[in-house]
Amino acid sequence: MSLQAVADVRPPIMPAAALSPAIELENVTRRFLTPNGKSMTALRDFTMTVDRGEFACVVGPTGCGKSTTLNLVTGLAKPSAGEVRVMGGPVEGIHKDVGFVFQADALFPWRSVLDNVAAGPLYRGLPRKAAYEKARDWIARVGLARFENHYPHQLSGGMRKRVALAQTFINEPKILLMDEPFSALDVQTRTNMQDELLDLWSGSGASVVFVTHDLEEAVALADKVYVLTAGPATVKSVYHIDLPRPRVMEEIRYDPAFVEKCRIIWNDLREEVQIGQQRTLETGH
Repeated sequence: MSLQAVADVRPPIMPAAALSPAIELENVTRRFLTPNGKSMTALRDFTMTVDRGEFACVVGPTGCGKSTTLNLVTGLAKPSAGEVRVMGGPVEGIHKDVGFVFQADALFPWRSVLDNVAAGPLYRGLPRKAAYEKARDWIARVGLARFENHYPHQLSGGMRKRVALAQTFINEPKILLMDEPFSALDVQTRTNMQDELLDLWSGSGASVVFVTHDLEEAVALADKVYVLTAGPATVKSVYHIDLPRPRVMEEIRYDPAFVEKCRIIWNDLREEVQIGQQRTLETGH
């Protein structure tokens, strides 16, 4: 048999691009009732795709619906129109493969670091010994091995965020949703946490949607940046960030290509920020 014939009978290799995207929002509209009974539209004709293993950031004016986007992916909110799909299937409740990191700490204050990190595996049915071994491994990965018996109130803000990352990554999520997780940290700690996140993500294969008000943070972290319009939000533009990886946060900010990307995207985003500010002045909210 010739080499060509051998090649012809081999099963085809499925390219990664042929897999369904990790996240798809297609022509989504989300409406809800305000406390005074009026209908408000948070998202309108919103379309976003995040491929498997891709890091996407979402930026936009305050109150434009960025967090609503995450809630639709988690299943905490349902679209009023359009479709939301996760791993190729419709969202029906909270998906087991989705992890979430909030702006505020989501740690149990009465539990030690070790107990906090082990909680997820225990809840998912992992035997106690295996869960705690896995928790110790993840605590070490985020540099907190000496603090596993400490309680959240005994930790700095940055240390609590490290616990939150360990608490999330230990469950091996295929999708990681992050809602301004580092916004309350000081600049130095924030930079360290961004590096920590990139390091953990690079070995996980997870798809990320990261909501932030910080454009520089978005460009430094992401493969792709979505710019949203002032509410009701829709996607105004999408920018592919082709800066090489791995990235070191304190170095990439001085890269001329990084500075130029930020300048271009800010020119686009600034228009929406100004629209949002003007609406606030006119309506008072």
